[in-house]
Amino acid sequence: MSIVFLDGDFIHKDEAKISPDDRGFLLADGVYEVTPFYSGVPFGLDRHMARLERGLAWMRIHYSLDGLEDIHNRLIRANDLQDAPTSYVYLQITRGAAPRTHYFPQEDVEPTVYAFARTWQRPSPERWARGFSAVTVPDRRWSRVDIKTICLLPNVLAFQDAIEAGADDAVLVRDGVAIEGAHMNFWGVFNGTVVTHPVTNNILPGITREIVLELAGQAGIALEERPIQVEELREADELFFTGTTGEVRPLTCLNGTVVGDGSVGPLTKTLSDLFHGKVQEIQKAAEESIA
Repeated sequence: MSIVFLDGDFIHKDEAKISPDDRGFLLADGVYEVTPFYSGVPFGLDRHMARLERGLAWMRIHYSLDGLEDIHNRLIRANDLQDAPTSYVYLQITRGAAPRTHYFPQEDVEPTVYAFARTWQRPSPERWARGFSAVTVPDRRWSRVDIKTICLLPNVLAFQDAIEAGADDAVLVRDGVAIEGAHMNFWGVFNGTVVTHPVTNNILPGITREIVLELAGQAGIALEERPIQVEELREADELFFTGTTGEVRPLTCLNGTVVGDGSVGPLTKTLSDLFHGKVQEIQKAAEESIA
């Protein structure tokens, strides 16, 4: 039985209980973060916590982040995931339990804090090398996608549309622009330049996206942050996603049409290699600090 964290306690998951009056349950009034761990070492935890802090401030949920790093590490240890090649900690903070209203509770309410840890699996090298498929679907999300709220129904519907179409993922389209994936950021390669949508209220500022941009810049790869028009997609040399558990994920088929020459492109592979190298660098630094 897995160990979870709920409102200050580490308990067995089957003992965890949340009030039916919780505003997260009733109104999706909350935010969340998912932080990856590699062999028990957190990756980008400080960036995830900074994004969480921005989300909490915008949502006006008053909660101190003090101690959250320790909670993450304790969950990994409590669930014997120190040696798991890939795992993550999911953390959710809601406004708390209060009588249901369409405005904030008038009395002080203690936020509900819930977190758990589990493994996730990379695709095999052979599966990754074949690439993945996607379809374009309308972006039905609200206007503040940059806030990582727990209101994910539009993302779920988009992903379900993709599954029903026989695809692995979805590319969300708004006003003729390929914004991002259903749960990852979206990229294209055009004439040797790597392109991704700029940070606006219409995309989630992904942590993996941020790191890949930094790595690409350090490697001297041509970069451009701009909207990608849907009409451009058929001319793309490469397409790929980036995300916490997707890492760098190649897209070789879009709407039933082959992307580029149908194989994983060289820049996608380079960026994936650079990302994995960054992971190994952080793991090595953690091992040296312990030694």
